[in-house]
Amino acid sequence: MPAAKGGSRGQIVPIGNLGDRKSDYWKIAPHYSSGFEAFVPIQNGCDKFCTFCAVPYTRGREVSRSSAEILAEVEQLVDAGYRSITLLGQNVNSYGLDRNGGEISFAELLTRIGEFGERSGRRFWVYFTSPHPRDMTEEVLEVIARHDCLAKQIHLPIQSGDDKVLIKMNRNYRVDHYRKVVANIRRLLPNATLFTDIIVGFSGETEEQFEATRAAMREFRYNMAYIATYSPRPGAASSRWDDDVAHEEKKRRYHELSAELQTTSIEHNRKLIGRRVTVLVQGRDRKEGHLTGKTEGLLIVRFPSTDGSLIGRFVEVEITSCAPLSLSGRLLPVGQRQAVGAL
Repeated sequence: MPAAKGGSRGQIVPIGNLGDRKSDYWKIAPHYSSGFEAFVPIQNGCDKFCTFCAVPYTRGREVSRSSAEILAEVEQLVDAGYRSITLLGQNVNSYGLDRNGGEISFAELLTRIGEFGERSGRRFWVYFTSPHPRDMTEEVLEVIARHDCLAKQIHLPIQSGDDKVLIKMNRNYRVDHYRKVVANIRRLLPNATLFTDIIVGFSGETEEQFEATRAAMREFRYNMAYIATYSPRPGAASSRWDDDVAHEEKKRRYHELSAELQTTSIEHNRKLIGRRVTVLVQGRDRKEGHLTGKTEGLLIVRFPSTDGSLIGRFVEVEITSCAPLSLSGRLLPVGQRQAVGAL
C-alpha cells in the first residue's frame, strides 16, 4: 500500500501494527506524512477502460482491499486523533464488485465507517475519491446523509458535457444520466459541495462539443472543477488517435471553462458571507499572520492568527469576505463557536 500524503506537519507517523495484517495485495505497512490527515487505499486498478486513461494497462484490473483491513485502519487513525480521512480508489463506488459476493459493497463500507464514527464520540470527516457517475447510487448518498462523519462533499467527474465525446471516451454514461445523479445529490445532500474533472481538447472535440461542456458547467454549478487540457497517455487507446485540437485552442477552451468556474464558485462563496463554518486548520497561509484550512466541503478558508497550535484542529470561523476559489473570515472565540451548516 502506498504511503499516504497530506497535511502540513511533514512528519512520518506510523499507526499501530497494521503491517502485521498483510493482505495478498497490499504488502506495505501504512505510514502518514501528517498527524491529522490520512489517505486510505481501498482499491487498486480499474475496469472502466476510459480511452484517455492507461490505468487498466499499467495497474491492472480492479482489486478491492479487505474491508476488515480498511475498517481497522480507519478506526486506528481516528483513535490516534486523525480528523480527515480520504478513501482512495480509481472507481471507489465499484468497491467489492471484484470479489463476486465475497466482500461488502461500497455503501455498506461507508455505513460501517459511519456507525463507528457515532460510537467513537470523536469528530472527524471521511471523504472518498473518485467515484464513477455510472456507479453512483442513491444508496451511497443516503448513507452519507445519515452519518455526520461522512463529509458532505462529492467529487463527480463529468469529463465532457457532450454525449458523443463521452462515447468516444468510453465513459459508459450520458449527460442525462449524470444530470440525474446530480439531482439526487442536490435532493439528498442539499448542503454538499460538488467538484468535478473535465478534459478539454480531447481527440476530435469540436467547438460545438466544447460549448456543450461549457453549458454543463453552467447547469451543474460546481464549487470546484479540475480542468485539464488533453494530452495522449502512452498505452491509452486514444494515444493511437490524432491529437487534432491545436494547443492554442486547448488553452483557449481551458481558460474559458476556468472563467465559468470562477463565476459559479464566487456565487456559492458569497452566500457564505456572515455564516459560521467549521474549519480544519491545515497550516500557515502564504499571507503573513494568517492560518489556512478547509471546510467540510473542502472550501479553502484563511483567517488572521499566528497560533500554530491550532494546526490540525477544528475551529469555527465567521466568513467575512470571499474570492472565486477561497473564503476569508475571523476566528471565533471558544465561547462563540457554534458552526451553522456544513459547507
